Amino acid sequence: MTDRTQDFRLSEGGLIDRSRRIRFRFNGEWMDGHPGDTVASALLANGIHLVGRSMKYHRPRGILAAGAEDPGALIQRRLTGEPARTDPNGRATQTALVDGLEADSVNVWPSVERDLGAALGLASRAMGAGFYYKIMHGSRWMWDRVYEPLIRRAAGFGTCPPLPDPDRYDQRHVHCDVLVVGGGPAGLAAARTAAVPGARVILADEDERLGGSLLARPRVVEGQPGPAWADAVEADLRARPDVRVLPRTTVFGYYDGNYLMALERVTDHLPLDDAPAGAPRQRLWHIRATRVVLATGAHERPLVFGDNDRPGIMLAGAAQAYRHRWGVVPGRSVVLFTTNDAAYEAALDLHAAGATVHAIIDAREAPGPGWPAAARAAGIRIMTGYVVAGTTGTRHITGASIAKLEADGRAVPHCLETIPCDLLLVSGGLSPVVHLFSQSGGRLRYDDDRLAFVPEQATQAVASAGACAGTFDLAGTLAEGAVAGADAARRAGFDPGPEAAAAPDCEPEPPIRPAAPLWRVRPAPGLDHAWGLPFVDFQNDTTAHDIRQAAREGLESVEHVKRYTLTGFGTDQGKTGNINGLGVLAEALDRPMGQAGTTTFRPPYTPVTFGAMAGRDRGDHLDPARLTAIHDRHVALGAEFEDVGQWKRPWYYPRAGETMAQAVERECRAVREGVGVLDASTLGKIDIQGPDAAEFLNRVYTNAWSKLAVGRVRYGVMCREDGMVFDDGTTARLDDTRYLMTTTTGNAAAVLDHLEEYLQTEWPDLRVRLTSVTEQWSTVGLAGPLAGELLARLASGQDLSPEAFPFMSWRPAIVAGLHARVFRISFTGELQYEINVPWHQGGALWDAILRVGVDLGVTPYGTETMHVLRAEKGFIIVGQETDGCQTPVDLGMDWIVSKTKPDFIGKRSLSRSDTARPDRRHLVGLRSKDPRRVIPEGSQIVETGASRRATPVPMLGFVTSAYWSPTLDSGFALALVSGGRGRIGDTVAVALPSGEVPAVICDPVMVDKEGARRDGLPAA
Repeated sequence: MTDRTQDFRLSEGGLIDRSRRIRFRFNGEWMDGHPGDTVASALLANGIHLVGRSMKYHRPRGILAAGAEDPGALIQRRLTGEPARTDPNGRATQTALVDGLEADSVNVWPSVERDLGAALGLASRAMGAGFYYKIMHGSRWMWDRVYEPLIRRAAGFGTCPPLPDPDRYDQRHVHCDVLVVGGGPAGLAAARTAAVPGARVILADEDERLGGSLLARPRVVEGQPGPAWADAVEADLRARPDVRVLPRTTVFGYYDGNYLMALERVTDHLPLDDAPAGAPRQRLWHIRATRVVLATGAHERPLVFGDNDRPGIMLAGAAQAYRHRWGVVPGRSVVLFTTNDAAYEAALDLHAAGATVHAIIDAREAPGPGWPAAARAAGIRIMTGYVVAGTTGTRHITGASIAKLEADGRAVPHCLETIPCDLLLVSGGLSPVVHLFSQSGGRLRYDDDRLAFVPEQATQAVASAGACAGTFDLAGTLAEGAVAGADAARRAGFDPGPEAAAAPDCEPEPPIRPAAPLWRVRPAPGLDHAWGLPFVDFQNDTTAHDIRQAAREGLESVEHVKRYTLTGFGTDQGKTGNINGLGVLAEALDRPMGQAGTTTFRPPYTPVTFGAMAGRDRGDHLDPARLTAIHDRHVALGAEFEDVGQWKRPWYYPRAGETMAQAVERECRAVREGVGVLDASTLGKIDIQGPDAAEFLNRVYTNAWSKLAVGRVRYGVMCREDGMVFDDGTTARLDDTRYLMTTTTGNAAAVLDHLEEYLQTEWPDLRVRLTSVTEQWSTVGLAGPLAGELLARLASGQDLSPEAFPFMSWRPAIVAGLHARVFRISFTGELQYEINVPWHQGGALWDAILRVGVDLGVTPYGTETMHVLRAEKGFIIVGQETDGCQTPVDLGMDWIVSKTKPDFIGKRSLSRSDTARPDRRHLVGLRSKDPRRVIPEGSQIVETGASRRATPVPMLGFVTSAYWSPTLDSGFALALVSGGRGRIGDTVAVALPSGEVPAVICDPVMVDKEGARRDGLPAA
């Protein structure tokens, strides 16, 4: 392929580095650009306007804008030789040009010039608003097999990377006194005045260079050209220690509490070889600001007329930006269509750059005296009271068809003339970028003079300044920015002084006459399609006809019309099309513009990569591994680990040559016959303090807590509002107003969240504070008939007799020379003590236990052994013996449900007749008739012979836990069985792939039902 020449690049000017060239490829063709270019500016310099195709009709789409608002210039970006480094749906106007960059058009086949999907445009009359609702109803098979695959194939955008992302992404959490969003003139003025008194300031702007509109128009501020003034202010800000300047950073979300999120493109603008070692590709900023100043500018609106979507049609302000910032003239033969004075400057700039401006078409009868007068002086033809009604061309505009605007606001039914051109500039006025203000909860109002929605009432600590507040002149913008910055610093606790809000001087601009409302060029009756389709949303192919049709079909809500017509969907979120769409809807409903309402602005403002949202939380870091203070001891003992929540817990401790089954059997025998030691540090621990702590526990647990004595421990069960078991654990009373609650390991965070929700939203009057102390305490359990003897060696002088230290109590003690809390509770059915010491002393306690207990045969045991031991006693684990559908009564724990308490969470639900049904699934034991068999967990339980008699097979229940028990010398299981407690002794069948296995329903407590062993006594 031949290289292109930059025929549309001016020989001088612009803010690019002309000393160096960058080679890149677009749709397989090599081209040149310069550092500082975007892909869009480089394409325009090479004479390329056709970049992609629209979503529905696959119409040709070009470069309409110069920033985030561009709806059609989407590309697939990748780097040469790096197939994993590819981004779908990047915006050419925001993609920095780098060496080795390759870009392709998306949503096209076989090429952007000859896209076969364009045939859909022939059916545009039949594919209007809501066509998929109307013609695709009826057959589910047709929708699943035909319609949906076709729509997804036709409407797809870029291609997801086929390989894992090799780049790194970071996240940062920061606080500041003042966050300024936007680095244009208002933002720079605000940041400078806020920084003077010493406030911590963050200035973020989505562009790689600060200056905003000063980079796109020739302006003088404080005696300097606009870009030079912006550079000087940036340098001053960077020199201040309390100021952080973040270019290439888009603030995309504004949430409650002045919490905002921003995406920084750290190295996207650098070739791979130039990126600093270890630097992330992108960084996600989490910002909490005392005050926020929004200086996000405004987007220029296109105009709605026939075939207004052809490549070569561009916003007037964008053409100015390409001329002044990138030294590119997007066309040589120009027509301008406008409804406001400001756009005249763009025509003058292109005229001065050597382009031929054939005419300025102004829908108003009387333009202002400023820029229009300068255009006349330059010899440019001005046609007032006229509109562009249609265009000619296929993959690029070749002409603009002009028509007279009649008194009723309609265009005359015939074309006055067609002016040949290769560039049509359009300008329907400016729309303030109010997205973040709206996300913050702020209220908007429609301003009839500005023809735009502007901020009216803020609900958070935020101020808007400059164009985003509806102030479009430079002097006013600078003044508002300075005032907003000074006020933000003052409200954040700093004294900016009386002179801080002084506005920077700037050269005066010509007076601007307000724009005239023209939401669409209204054709004469009967000629709706004569001049082509008038597009409102360029990405989704939504036309003015679609919006009017939605109104005719009874849709009046803006949100309904949005979904019915797709206006504002897609990657640009209607930045250029929404206001025109609202105007067309207001006309159709015959309502004032302000009463039509607006769509809801939601984050993100621009797309955010999944990699940035994940940050480093992927692969091994996706779910951080939590280790106890004793973890290295377990590793040294050769433990195998299992994941419980985020914790790494010892599963079992195999000795040389042992299988898992052999190791677990040895550990079980050690606990039942001698003494075992368990690391239980992972159990959730919540410190509960306050005068109303006992009342709080009364409300969250099903049993009573008011009379629990200091030094005692009680087992409790929590239910949800529906009466189903949520969690269980023990809670100890430490003193009159303080308790220590334990929870299951995997449910600790959920329990704390559950308790906080009720405390903050349902019972804010209770004087209670909750603190997670899971990682403040290391917990080591001693279990077995010799546990008391071992503890006596470690805690000499401590009276461990049942009278002094009864079951379900706790005592402070010195254990192995460490200050500890010792709890006498049991999850194994054996005599058991749980010893809590400060977290960092867990390893020392573990070492002392293993050293002192050598002659007693102390044996470390893991979670698998713990499960066997507790299941033998019929003790439940929430999440294993429960699936969210079990009440305490279902689990055989009706004894723990208070009959006298006035209320607790779930009490009303437990009184429903449904929770007392005799056929509810009850927790029972299950023993296979073949004692050598261990029934697989999850197995379905049926009536004997049922699997051979009926289809589908009626299920009685399922197995929740199943183990081999060396104590019972057989396999056993716990199960949930319909009406199970009434079927003790019955034989049922376990349905396995190999056939039915007969099993007997039994009591869930299979070892030491009397509970003698928990006092260190032999079982009866």
